[in-house]
Amino acid sequence: MWVAAVVFAFVLLLLLIFILQNGQRAEVSFLGAHGTLPMGVALLLAAVFGVLLVALPGTARIVQLRMLDRRPATQPNGRPGPDPTTGIASVPLSPRPENRDE
Repeated sequence: MWVAAVVFAFVLLLLLIFILQNGQRAEVSFLGAHGTLPMGVALLLAAVFGVLLVALPGTARIVQLRMLDRRPATQPNGRPGPDPTTGIASVPLSPRPENRDE
């Protein structure tokens, strides 16, 4: 627990140094809004939006897979349901005929 807190504080310190060292103004336009921000803040915001852009679809896919995993293993007709990871129904194989070469 303490190790995680120290690592988190160290990362925050590095971010603060990055923002303070990149204080020159940058012109930013986003969805019709225009303004200026310090370069470090603009880059940090771009990184946060990039993380969100990756995390949101990933979270949606994880939720989708968990919902599939909670479905019953068999359908009401007694047949096996689809595999939750692939969506492909498994078909039971018929038993092998015995070798009667005696």
